[in-house]
Amino acid sequence: MKANVLYFGDNLEILRNREYFPDECVDLIYLDPPFNSKKDYNILFKENSGTESEAQIKAFTDTWHWTQAAQDTYHDIVINGPLKVGKLIGALHDAIGHNDVMAYLVMMTARLTELHRVLKPTGSLYLHCDPTASHYLKLVLDQIFGPANFRNEIVWKRTSAHNDPKRFGRIHDILFFYSKSNNTIWNSVFASYDTEYLETYYKYTDENDRRFLSDNLTAPSHGSSSGQYEWRGKHPPEGRMWSYKKENMERLEAEGRIFYTRNGYPRLKRYLDEMPGMPAQSIWTDVINIRSWHKEDQ
Repeated sequence: MKANVLYFGDNLEILRNREYFPDECVDLIYLDPPFNSKKDYNILFKENSGTESEAQIKAFTDTWHWTQAAQDTYHDIVINGPLKVGKLIGALHDAIGHNDVMAYLVMMTARLTELHRVLKPTGSLYLHCDPTASHYLKLVLDQIFGPANFRNEIVWKRTSAHNDPKRFGRIHDILFFYSKSNNTIWNSVFASYDTEYLETYYKYTDENDRRFLSDNLTAPSHGSSSGQYEWRGKHPPEGRMWSYKKENMERLEAEGRIFYTRNGYPRLKRYLDEMPGMPAQSIWTDVINIRSWHKEDQ
């Protein structure tokens, strides 16, 4: 597979070409397929003069209908696709019939099957969609990637409040995160602490003006006698023990990492500048939607 190449045209044709995409050659897949926006998307060319060319290529029409092409793709999936995937698509077809949603699902299933083929065993896929068809897409993804390889359903608050008629405001999109196998590469993602969290937990500063959190130095003992020693006149509460061996407690104190409360009880200092941040969760509220008037960083 060639690196740093942008392909124009039907991505299914490109994906099915083994010269372009052999098996298990891709590390990461993100796809954001529009759904029924009723728009035509064209590839824009310029003449030498800088004016728009009259010979534009229509990339795709984002208006899904049950056409002969959808019918042919449906039969190809049912007859030639993976058995479980074919059975699911057949069942969905029986349930919801010939309509725009089914045309969309057929189009997506054909491509997701190929994307699964080209993804490395260590790779991951992120599918961006909205609630219009997310419940159907989850079924398709489970059959193609396997339910055990489902990692997250991420809810992205993509816009501010809506005053939608006769329903709650629709302000979120969904990202499905799947791995190819259990050997997926995962690099932990951290978000910045918000002000309320910092003021609640990192409310102390030391003599060097470093902000820290006062953390517990004990752990459940589970009947163990380990960690049951006196430290500066204090013992762990009943049923608990010191989390560190005595020599490690001495090291922590020498490093200035033990904080004593007003009654002299030891606590561990966790410095803010040594923490990576808050582990990212499955609800995203801090990712701003890019609009046409926004200037993205180059």
